[in-house]
Amino acid sequence: MQGALVIILLLAILAGAVFVGHYGWVLAGDVAMPAWGWLMLGLGIFFTLLVGFGLMALVFYSSRAGFDEPPEIVQEKKHRAATWAKMIPRRKKRRSS
Repeated sequence: MQGALVIILLLAILAGAVFVGHYGWVLAGDVAMPAWGWLMLGLGIFFTLLVGFGLMALVFYSSRAGFDEPPEIVQEKKHRAATWAKMIPRRKKRRSS
């Protein structure tokens, strides 16, 4: 049920975006865009796609290289304490006479 509500909400947002886009297109009418406007639009699209593809490539590289893996615990605390205990010589207890 919750998944259906999310899909309906996303479709409503898409319909609103299409409506606003169409309304703006029709409202503009016969407006001519100069050549430099088309050039800037093309450059904007190109660099947007370049950044998007670059970021996706970094995501795939990071995933394959293992940078997304959780860190591993090399040595647990109790094992380290046991190692230190072996390295420190113990004194012999004196007998009280």
